[in-house]
Amino acid sequence: MYGKPESSDSMKRLKPLRRFRLTFWFFSCLQLPLYATSADLPLEHAAPGGIVIVPINAGNAQTHDAQKDEVEPLVHFYGNRVMVVRSSGTTPGWLAVVGIARSAKPGTHSIDIQWRTPAGLNKKKTSKQPFEVQNKSYPEQHIEIKNKRLVNPEKRDMSRISQEYREMKRAFVHWSPAGKDALKMDWPVRGPISSPFGLTRFFNQQPRLPHSGIDIAATEGTPVKAPKSGRVVATGHYFFNGNTVILDHGQGLVSMFCHLERIDVGVTQVIKRAEQLGTVGQTGRATGPHLHWSLNLNNVRIDPMLFLSDTLQLIEQPTR
Repeated sequence: MYGKPESSDSMKRLKPLRRFRLTFWFFSCLQLPLYATSADLPLEHAAPGGIVIVPINAGNAQTHDAQKDEVEPLVHFYGNRVMVVRSSGTTPGWLAVVGIARSAKPGTHSIDIQWRTPAGLNKKKTSKQPFEVQNKSYPEQHIEIKNKRLVNPEKRDMSRISQEYREMKRAFVHWSPAGKDALKMDWPVRGPISSPFGLTRFFNQQPRLPHSGIDIAATEGTPVKAPKSGRVVATGHYFFNGNTVILDHGQGLVSMFCHLERIDVGVTQVIKRAEQLGTVGQTGRATGPHLHWSLNLNNVRIDPMLFLSDTLQLIEQPTR
């Protein structure tokens, strides 16, 4: 369900000078560290598909230089770079906002920390910070799809699907500095949640990958708006996802909006919060009009509800 749209633009097609100007402008606007209060942080949910917020310098003598110079440490989780924000609370410090994969095993995990100074990376100052992930079970969902080709693609479809998967993977691992926009997100469209995150899915009685986002039911043609500012890194018509927009919010936080009726933005376009991205549709593998919103953090799919500024649906607590 991931990949390169048949008619997408690409940064590599831009003239070198234009590409340089776009890149320089974008990075120069986003180079400052992101500050976050406790009210602005996402909802912590230490379970598969959730988020863990890890203080990474409390009581650690190695952090003195990093705190003094306000240079954020470099943090990775299973090889993927992690969002780091500067706490603006009563105890200043750095916080790692770690996305936990839906497939993660319960138990102890750890992030890898490398401390930096204005002069660069200090290879002698490295550490690990452990945290716990609790168990969580997700219910099943059974869906009947009339177009059997969207359940079992034909051989001629596989080249396209593989190409689309590669493009989406590039978008999800892309890293850019954080913007000045608040960390919490708005609803891209209002409506009931027809399918929550993480469901164990069966299409036509056949097991498939878990649901990687939330489905918001809405009337076809309803405007879909950016939940947070960002930059469009891919658009196009995908085999499974239909008309799709992928929006990079910075620091490994990437939104994907699927099954759109219409796309109103283009690749490389910088988008403000609440700016229209397209309209609700039912393109691709869909049984009715809705928006599929997937949220990616450090290259894993997490529940978008955790980032919403006004969560209307409680997140089920981990089962121990």
